[in-house]
Amino acid sequence: MQWETVIGLEIHAQLATKTKIFSGASTAYGAEPNTQACAVDLGLPGVLPVLNQEVVRMAVKFGMAIEAEVADYSVFARKNYFYPDLPKGYQISQMDHPIVGIGHMDIDVDGQTKRVGVTRAHLEEDAGKSLHEDFHGLTGVDLNRAGTPLLEIVSEPDMRSAKEAVAYMRKIHELVQYLDICDGNMQEGSFRCDANVSIRPVGQEEYGTRTELKNINSFKFVEKAINIEVERQIDIIEAGGRITQETRLYDADKNETRSMRSKEEANDYRYFPDPDLLPVYISDELRAQVKADLPELAHIKRQRFIEQYKLDLETATQLTSSRQLADYFEALITESGCNAKICSNWVTVELSGALNKQNLDISQSPVTHERLAVLLKRISDNTISGKIAKQVFEIMWTSADSADAIIEAQGLKQITDSGAIQAIIDKIIADNQGQVEQYLSGKDKVFGFFVGQTMKASQGKANPGEVNKILKEKLKR
Repeated sequence: MQWETVIGLEIHAQLATKTKIFSGASTAYGAEPNTQACAVDLGLPGVLPVLNQEVVRMAVKFGMAIEAEVADYSVFARKNYFYPDLPKGYQISQMDHPIVGIGHMDIDVDGQTKRVGVTRAHLEEDAGKSLHEDFHGLTGVDLNRAGTPLLEIVSEPDMRSAKEAVAYMRKIHELVQYLDICDGNMQEGSFRCDANVSIRPVGQEEYGTRTELKNINSFKFVEKAINIEVERQIDIIEAGGRITQETRLYDADKNETRSMRSKEEANDYRYFPDPDLLPVYISDELRAQVKADLPELAHIKRQRFIEQYKLDLETATQLTSSRQLADYFEALITESGCNAKICSNWVTVELSGALNKQNLDISQSPVTHERLAVLLKRISDNTISGKIAKQVFEIMWTSADSADAIIEAQGLKQITDSGAIQAIIDKIIADNQGQVEQYLSGKDKVFGFFVGQTMKASQGKANPGEVNKILKEKLKR
């Protein structure tokens, strides 16, 4: 039997506010355990939550970006359950009246564009974190994360492969960073997802029983987890068994999913409107402010780069993969005065290669666009060749020295004096008469030999354009 996979994702994006959703406690990452959890976050008797207005603005911003329905009226509810990392016994979330309604996100997979529906996006507070290491068989609890604002983005079950799910997750990841509402740091848990996975016979309209893969914080693991879960479900059904609706965890070390708990339904949580929080009304003024604040989104920027800078689709896609990288590229063009082709090559090859090698983000690059611009200027004015520029870049990466200082200290200026280059070429021709005869007899590839020997003799400093020009004059047939 042929099986079809059905996937929906619930993505949790931590909103980039300085304080929590209902308190003034800090959201900064990396503090000592339980030093950033105030009385409101812990739900101590007598405290009252106060909504952080910035989280509302960020949610509206996201809704507008995916062309969704932004609710005039939304309500916070209590989702009741008890885990050690949720000491007050309920999570403040949204149920019947979310702030963002139906929208969509377009993804590209294997050259085809597909539209994935977004069911809703709602605001909620995060729970704390249970810690199982170094407690001699006991579990510790860090409540610093409790109360951190989240935007939970729920998709329709429109994805039919793990590849489509990863493409959708990447697009949401790209979008929330472009909107500057989430830093997207998956290692720190700022961006993670739950994947709802089921299978059904090809052609069947009814959905199969789904399982939920919980808290996956890597694109690679999302793809692996979905694929291994699909294989597990197929094996069970084909052996005559039935799928149990449950929440499962993905074990990356063993590349397997395992049962965590039975899957709860909404009524299990006994949702009811939070009596301590008023409904949220979105004013026309706020809508106008948010709309005016929307940045140029990735797909629009990508098309502009193709048209304005004459870049190919692959290069434009790479440059617009993050807002910061795109900004770096355009700032480099402005600062250096060089054409877009040279700038895009340096950003996508040399710079991106160095960043990837050290697993750094563009914001962490030791070579700013101002420093790189000086280096590109020295290529343009023939102070150095492109090959020598790569050597200079490597030194710039590990030091604070400017391109000019490195060129001067290392004696890397190009030889542009025609007389000096001619003297080098005359000697090479005199020493290699056999190769001269081969070239004159029609073997064009031998020309590269003379170029290489000239560059070697000049220690790479001879201007390549001058070398080619003089060689062609000396080796006329």
